[in-house]
Amino acid sequence: MEQEVTLIATAAMGLEAIVGREVRTLGYKPTIENGRVLFKAPLSAIPRCNLWLRTADRVKILVAEFNATSFEELFEATKQLPWEQYISEDGQFPVSGKSVKSKLFSVSDCQAIVKKAIVDRLRLKYGIASRMPETGALYKVEVAIHKDIATLTIDTSGSGLHKRGYRVIQGKAPLKETMAAALLLLTNWTPSKTLIDPFCGSGTIPIEAALIGQNIAPGFNRHFASEAWTFIDQMLWNQAFEEAEDLARYDQKLDIFGSDINHKMIDISKQNSQEAGLGDLIHWKQMQAKDLNIRKEGGYIVTNPPYGKRIGTDKEVEKIYHDLGTIMKKHPTWSVYVMTAYKHFEKAYGKKATKKRKLFNGFIRTDYYQYYGQK
Repeated sequence: MEQEVTLIATAAMGLEAIVGREVRTLGYKPTIENGRVLFKAPLSAIPRCNLWLRTADRVKILVAEFNATSFEELFEATKQLPWEQYISEDGQFPVSGKSVKSKLFSVSDCQAIVKKAIVDRLRLKYGIASRMPETGALYKVEVAIHKDIATLTIDTSGSGLHKRGYRVIQGKAPLKETMAAALLLLTNWTPSKTLIDPFCGSGTIPIEAALIGQNIAPGFNRHFASEAWTFIDQMLWNQAFEEAEDLARYDQKLDIFGSDINHKMIDISKQNSQEAGLGDLIHWKQMQAKDLNIRKEGGYIVTNPPYGKRIGTDKEVEKIYHDLGTIMKKHPTWSVYVMTAYKHFEKAYGKKATKKRKLFNGFIRTDYYQYYGQK
């Protein structure tokens, strides 16, 4: 029987339910908490989740959670854990840490204590008299202490899952790929419907839409730290990649458009799209949003326009939102989804949103304004 582990899919604030839904779709039973989704699963879930989770930040193995109010408690509890089940004899295991509202507030001391406890455990189990070699695969350990509860994890992803591998160049205020996917998954857009991003920047939303539309696993073109781990059979990785290839719908026709006022961003979008393996699936055009020409019924606009924080002034963004609202009044069958930190968006756009949702774009607090088109 395949070994079972407890996994944590970490999530940006406000995206936990979406990550939980993705975990459930993969066949696992999630428990949704602030900033993370927990679930028990066989080892095969590690490659599958890393390949398929579009909105999670990372996938981590939960080694243990326990109460720790002294350095001795932290050391002894850590040393009792079966680290040899995960970390190979030559494995590299740097320890990062954080502490919030806890008696053990010195992060550097906590890191050093956890490191020493793991070293002592592994030296005993592997019969190593001298220093651990740490020349092999990477096992990034984290000790996170919150209200005196220590959580010890090992990161399976390596680079964050937002790094799909296709972004060759980015703009001044890039939208994370995971957030772009979340914006799309919060709509009821389907691949048969037209989708437009009139402020596409480096093309992240249209590219993520194309990946979703053709059911291409977002991690298909990158590598993960846990691919080099000896306790995960390479066969499980092979099966996960084969599954991703089998489930892709490369023949699915798409009607996706990305436009931007800056011609350089359109060039960047085209390069990123090519790097993602999407060829000419997405239509790119340099133009102002006020020149948007909509011909079909029942389409979708999903966009992250400038909002005066890192790009544009208040007057500029007000004009942009007003122009977009004026255009979309003429197309009542279209659904419009806009993420912005500009507090007076609805007034500038000229219409109150059907629904809005609080999201964080990095450290910027935003609202996701949702206007549902008439059927």
